[in-house]
Amino acid sequence: MSKLHFFEDGGYFYLEGGFPYSQGVIAAPGYSFHRIRFSKPLPMKQGFTWIRNHLIEQKRPLTALAACELRSPAAFTMQGFKDFNKGYVDVLSEWGLFRHQLNPVGRSNLAPQFNPPAEPGFYAFTYTLPEQSEAPRDWVIAGSGEWPEDQPFPEGIIARGDLSPSGIAAKAHYVLDTMQARARGLQADWSRLTSAQIYTVHDFSHLIASEFASRGMLAPALSWHVCRPPIEGLAFEMDVRSVRQESVIHV
Repeated sequence: MSKLHFFEDGGYFYLEGGFPYSQGVIAAPGYSFHRIRFSKPLPMKQGFTWIRNHLIEQKRPLTALAACELRSPAAFTMQGFKDFNKGYVDVLSEWGLFRHQLNPVGRSNLAPQFNPPAEPGFYAFTYTLPEQSEAPRDWVIAGSGEWPEDQPFPEGIIARGDLSPSGIAAKAHYVLDTMQARARGLQADWSRLTSAQIYTVHDFSHLIASEFASRGMLAPALSWHVCRPPIEGLAFEMDVRSVRQESVIHV
C-alpha cells in the first residue's frame, strides 16, 4: 500500500502517487475541504489565476490546494499526457506544492465526448479551510482508470481492447477496487461517501447491482460523465469523495 504523508502546509494528508498527482487526500484534524466547480471549464492559465486569487481572498496559502478536476479536448497519447503533466506540475512547484519529487494534489483529467473544451482546463478544484468543529474528515480519491500503474502500458490495461459487457465489467471491478483500496490507505470512512463520478462513453448499467449497490454506493447517487479517460486505450475511470461543502461558480 502507498505511503500516507502529512502535508502540513496544506492542512491535509495525501496518499503517495506518481509524478503528476497523488492517489487521494484527506483533511487533517482542524480542517475541512471546500470544492468549487466551474459552470464551464476554464483554460489552464485562466483557471490557475482564478484559483490563486480565490485562495488569496480566502486568506489561504496556495499550498491549501488539495485536488483538481480537469477537462481536455480529447484523450492524450501517452507522450502527450507526459508533456501536459510537466507544464501542470511546473505550476504546482512554483506554488510550493510539488516537493522532493512528491505531489500532494489529487487529480482527475477527462475528455468529454460531447462539447469538449477547445483546450485543457479546470472543471473543479478542492482546497482546505480551517474548521473549529470535530466533524468527520473530508476526503477525495483521485481519478483512476483500468491500468495498474505498476504495469507496462498499454499491455497492462485490464481487459485491454475488450468493450463487451464482460470487458467493461472487468474494468469497472478493478477501478472500484482501486477506489476502495485508496480510501483504506487514507483511513477514510467509505460509509460517508457523498459523490461517485463515473467517466466512460460505454454502458455500465448491467453493473449497478453487482458492483455499485453491493459496495454501498447508491445512497449519494452515481454521477455519469460521458467522458473518456485521459489516455488513449483506457475506457473506464472514476473518482469518489466525501466533501460536505461544495459550490458552483458561473464563469
